Amino acid sequence: MNKRAKFELRKPLVLWSLSLAVFSIFGAVRTGAYMVYILMTKGLKQSVCDQSFYNGPVSKFWAYAFVLSKAPELGDTIFIILRKQKLIFLHWYHHITVLLYSWYSYKDMVAGGGWFMTMNYGVHAVMYTYYALRAAGFRVSRKFAMFITLSQITQMFVGCIVNYLVFAWMQQGQCHSHVYNIVWCSLMYISYFVLFCHFFFEAYIGKTRKARKAE
Repeated sequence: MNKRAKFELRKPLVLWSLSLAVFSIFGAVRTGAYMVYILMTKGLKQSVCDQSFYNGPVSKFWAYAFVLSKAPELGDTIFIILRKQKLIFLHWYHHITVLLYSWYSYKDMVAGGGWFMTMNYGVHAVMYTYYALRAAGFRVSRKFAMFITLSQITQMFVGCIVNYLVFAWMQQGQCHSHVYNIVWCSLMYISYFVLFCHFFFEAYIGKTRKARKAE
C-alpha cells in the first residue's frame, strides 16, 4: 500500500464534495428555517426540548436524512487514503463517533437534536463547498479555511451549552433525554472542542509563527 502511486481522483472528489455541499445547504436551509420559527414563536427552551423536530412535516425528513448521511460521509476517509494524504486522528474520530451517536440517539428522539443537526448542516454546507472548490482547482483564501475551523469550534462550544440546558431542564421534567446520553454527548462535544482548538493552533497560528521565524 505504501509503495503504490497515489490516485488523483480530482473529478470524483469534486462531484463527491459538491454533492455533500448541496445536500448540506438544503438541510441547513430547511432545518434552520424550522429552528428560527420555533425560537421566534416559542422561545429557547422549546427549541431545545421540543421533540417536534423529529416528526414535523419537513424537519422529520431532514432529521432522518442527517442520520443516514453519517455513513456515506465516511467516504471522505476513503479519498484521503487513496490520495495518500495525511489521515489525522481528529478526522476519523469525529466521523466515527458522530455516526455512532447519531444512530444511537435518533430512536430516542432526545432533546437538543434540532440544534445539533442544524449546526452540523450549516457547518458542512460551508466546509464541503470549500472542499469542492479546492478539488476543482480554485485558489481559495486561507482565511476561508480558518473561518471553517472557527465555525466548527463555535459549533462544539454551543453544543456543550445546549447539552447543559438539556440536563438542567430535564431535571425539571421539561426535556426528554437520558443521563447516559447527556454524558456521552458531553464527552463528545468537549473532546471535539479541544481537538479542533488544537488543530486551529497547529494549522494556522503555529505555522504562521514558524513562517515569521524563518524570515
